Amino acid sequence: MSEVPIALILARGENGVIGREGGLPWHLSGDLRFFKAQTLGKPIVMGRKTFQSIGRPLPGRPNLVVSRDPAFHPEGAEVFADLEAALARASDLAAEIPEGGPRREVMIIGGGQIYALTLARAQRIYLTEVHAAPEGDTSFPALDPSQWREILREDQASPGEGQPAFSFVILERSGAAPGP
Repeated sequence: MSEVPIALILARGENGVIGREGGLPWHLSGDLRFFKAQTLGKPIVMGRKTFQSIGRPLPGRPNLVVSRDPAFHPEGAEVFADLEAALARASDLAAEIPEGGPRREVMIIGGGQIYALTLARAQRIYLTEVHAAPEGDTSFPALDPSQWREILREDQASPGEGQPAFSFVILERSGAAPGP
């Protein structure tokens, strides 16, 4: 397995909520565009529930799904019985990204269990901070500021009535090699 950095990408409310009933507790088209821009061309790793909530493979990137269900074989995605096998495959795929292409990294896109299992190994987090505290049933922990440094922040105004403002934030693990 090649050594390729692991990155998490997620949107999180001020209260740590990242999901509700298998979906997102908000609809922010700007966040979806940010997600696409950061993941396009890179291998994405997710759990079965996340894949099912999306409903289809995301185009333009290898979709790697972790599932303990041996009967789960969605078209357009590779399925792995354990996270380590999925990460090994994703790392190999990311290592093949040509120079001048997207950043070489494995993108973890959810859900909560997959984030929990990979957070300690992540070198970068692409975070959409949603400036609201919605109800939800899946959360992401607060990050220890001594372990992460902010390298980018772009504040976004509310896109419309009833929709919260948000910020795009990129965090790197303290001591991580600087990125492009």
